[in-house]
Amino acid sequence: MGRLDGKVAVITGAAGGIGREAAMLFSEEGASVVVADTPRSAGAQTAAECKRATFVEVDVSDAPSVAAMYATALAAYGGIDILYNNAGIMPADDDSILTTEPDAWDRVQAVNAKGVFLCCKYGIPHLLDRGGGSVINVASFVALVGAATSQIGYTASKGAVLSMSRELAVQFARQGVRVNALCPGPVETPLLMRLFSDNPAAYERRRIHLPMGRLATAREIANAALFLASDESSYVNGATFLVDGGLTAAYVTPE
Repeated sequence: MGRLDGKVAVITGAAGGIGREAAMLFSEEGASVVVADTPRSAGAQTAAECKRATFVEVDVSDAPSVAAMYATALAAYGGIDILYNNAGIMPADDDSILTTEPDAWDRVQAVNAKGVFLCCKYGIPHLLDRGGGSVINVASFVALVGAATSQIGYTASKGAVLSMSRELAVQFARQGVRVNALCPGPVETPLLMRLFSDNPAAYERRRIHLPMGRLATAREIANAALFLASDESSYVNGATFLVDGGLTAAYVTPE
């Protein structure tokens, strides 16, 4: 018996990285999965490797696209129980506030903050129709700490997701909808490793601050999402769910 038997999960950003791992894991645990993302080929491949899944192309920054994503999920599986709002971007031109241009800021907010807003706005009514469900909004450890190696737009967007999640958690708690902010530490995803590939020193600068001495794997974050999606977390609501290997607890790390 799977931990998500009979449940329907919509996962954005599911073509690769953490989203792909979550789609595979949720499927293994019995869920029907809507693999939602922009890359058609990679998204369709992820869906094909799941036990029961459908790929939907979506632009999370566009309201009609998000609404259509949920309509497809409803048509395919008859309802929705889990929203895993995972889609996000971290572009190279998002840097210090002194150098980041307004258009770069706007692009990051459109996907990372507005995208979560839209996915909750159009998704939560479907959970209410089922009598409740779980919303997992991906924030980040950077919503809690500052960094001299700044990505100002990304950091601000994840702070918005964290605050939004808390408010939604309180608003919908008595209607059976739980909303939690999943806050990963640095993860070995193609997105992040691509940023470090040309600059090993930048990677080492960050790794030295990790108490465990390594980045998380995508599966480790997906495992945390599985807990939040399952009934095992039935009394977890409004949480800042940190999965960072102790990073935000650290003052001095082991030598």
